[in-house]
Formats: sequence, structure tokens, C-alpha cells
Amino acid sequence: MFTVSTSFNLDRSRIERMLRLPGGMVYRNMERRMRRIEAEAVRLAPGSMGSTIRTQIRRGPGGDFQGVINVRHPAALYVTGGTRPHVIRPRRAQALRFTVGGRVVYARVVMHPGTKPNDFLRRALRAAL
Repeated sequence: MFTVSTSFNLDRSRIERMLRLPGGMVYRNMERRMRRIEAEAVRLAPGSMGSTIRTQIRRGPGGDFQGVINVRHPAALYVTGGTRPHVIRPRRAQALRFTVGGRVVYARVVMHPGTKPNDFLRRALRAAL
């Protein structure tokens, strides 16, 4: 009869380093995913909004890593959330002046239909993961 036995020592500090410390396995995996999400968000962002996107990894409650995406563009909330229909009135003049079809048009009030939301961050998250 043939018997094999083995034993091992569990090095908890090494496992802790792999899971919880920056530079560990979990951190590097999250860093790779965040880079993919950032690249996709920059690609999907309208206009110059992509140049203001930044990601970072920080500690959350309980010591877990959290990925954070920041968009520092002033119109980011209006783009991602859309706007409701609203009235546009002149502030410093008696009428608004704009060009339509090559002709100059004046108006005292303009009804803006609002904009649809462009939730490019959610689409970037889904596409990258």
C-alpha cells in the first residue's frame, strides 16, 4: 500500500498583501479594468468632454478598493441627465439673434425642446466589463 501526505503553512500576511495592498493582485486587476473603462468613456464622450475624464482607485468602507470615474466638464450633468423643455429669453438685449438657413432671425422668446440624455459613462462601463 502506498500513502502520500502533505502539509502546508498558510502565510496570512502574504495573502493579505495579494488582496488588500496597492500593487497586489486585486489592485492590479481593478487598475486594468479602470483603464479599459476610461478609454471607452473617452471614446464615447461627446465633443471635448473626453479630455476631462479621470479615473482613480481608492479605499472604500471596510478597506475594499473602489474605482471612481470623474468627469470635470461643466456640462457633464446636462449631457448624462438630459434637460427638460424650457424657455430661453434674452438677458442683456431685447431680442435673441441667431442664424437659420443663412438668414439672421430675431426672437424675443425661444422654446427649447430639451435634450435627450447621453449616458456614455454607463455604456462605457458595460462595454469595458
